[in-house]
Amino acid sequence: MTLWTASDAAAATAGRVTGDWAATGVSIDTRTLRPGDLFVALSAARDGHEFVAQALDKGAAAALVSRIPEGLAADAPLLIVEDVQAALEALGRAGRARTSARVIAVTGSVGKTSTKEMLRAVLAHQGRTHAAEASYNNHWGVPLTLARMPADTDFAVIEIGMNAPGEIAPLSRIARPHIALITTVAAAHLEAFDDIDGIAREKASIYRGLEPDGTALYHTDIDTAPILRDAAARHAARVIGFGCARSAHHRLLSTELHATSTVARARAWRTPLLYKIGTPGRHFAMNGLAVLACVHVLGLDRAVAIADLAAWAPPEGRGTRERLVLDLAADGMSIDLIDDAFNANPASMAAALDILAASRPQDDVGRVARGRRIAILGDMLELGPTEAALHAALADLPAMQAVDEVHCVGPRMRALWEALPDARRGERAATAEDLAARAHRLVDAGDVVLVKGSKGSRVARIADALRRADRHQEKDQD
Repeated sequence: MTLWTASDAAAATAGRVTGDWAATGVSIDTRTLRPGDLFVALSAARDGHEFVAQALDKGAAAALVSRIPEGLAADAPLLIVEDVQAALEALGRAGRARTSARVIAVTGSVGKTSTKEMLRAVLAHQGRTHAAEASYNNHWGVPLTLARMPADTDFAVIEIGMNAPGEIAPLSRIARPHIALITTVAAAHLEAFDDIDGIAREKASIYRGLEPDGTALYHTDIDTAPILRDAAARHAARVIGFGCARSAHHRLLSTELHATSTVARARAWRTPLLYKIGTPGRHFAMNGLAVLACVHVLGLDRAVAIADLAAWAPPEGRGTRERLVLDLAADGMSIDLIDDAFNANPASMAAALDILAASRPQDDVGRVARGRRIAILGDMLELGPTEAALHAALADLPAMQAVDEVHCVGPRMRALWEALPDARRGERAATAEDLAARAHRLVDAGDVVLVKGSKGSRVARIADALRRADRHQEKDQD
């Protein structure tokens, strides 16, 4: 199905086209480009113009460029503009303008990608749904998501992130959401802000892009809730709070963590709710409540949404749980891996440790005899001058009392390692690569192992190293 004709793309971007082409998608990366995509030559780590010829050779319908790269054929299909980034934003605005989709924008210090994926899963069974890939939530990710949106979309879910002040409002204005949701505000990206209040004000700027009849959703339980509520009141026609507070329109009453699920009870004003999330985590229950609030605002079938939440699982690297078999010949010779290695800040660390604490190791199956809860934790990045104290404070979390061993990766995690009691201290490594080389020796059958850290800490390599010990994978490769 055609997404952009040459004439439509030119009109949207005020650009000049060569050739008469039609694109079925939009791509910024030749590695994932599909035949028929419009290749956008963004300049990031490298200048995208260097890859235009390669993109066309791979079947791109055309390339969006600000200059004609050397060596192209005279009849190469192009969309030539003054500035590629500005043109991508214009294409996103045009993609948003031509659809009647109901748009939900999601931001938050923790949980925005998981909540976006919950919304995708829930809305997909109630209409044609379009949502951002991975964490495409920045200055190019948001317009790219909108530019990829089919005109006949019913629901769109747009994730909006930030690294510094002033980034969220412009992206929200491009998205023009009918619903703007803030999952929570926590200590993340503190390097760029004076304090948590500054982060809250930046998150609250998502409400500035709301459509005139828009609804603002905010978390009632956090200290910065008044900042969010006041901003919502200024920009939204309707304000809905969700949380455990009595004032919350959608109020979480209780959560029960099980080995592979979370059961929650809540009230949506006067309506009692009982719902299940297909993975353990109190934060997932709260995010699920926010999703049900969105379903309520959209006037959709809440019972269908609740059924879909029960089948939902987090995306890879964000709390996914898998069983790795260490010995195919003996029963129970396995470990449970909780892979949460994509991102980390104090709030998400606390949530992940809660999940680990609620997990049930298996006794009498390994060489240690008693199953253990093991945390392999990498640096939390971008926390500013208080980073050492924030890392050390993890030792005092209630959930940490249920953890048997904590292995620490990176220079910042040294503060936690030194704050831990000797009985809980595991190994300390300067880099993830150092620990990955001996990761298989840190675990035993029956253990539950959490791997978590900021993406830049590279602890995902440790999760991958543990997976290489999975005998099921070896069997599949034979």
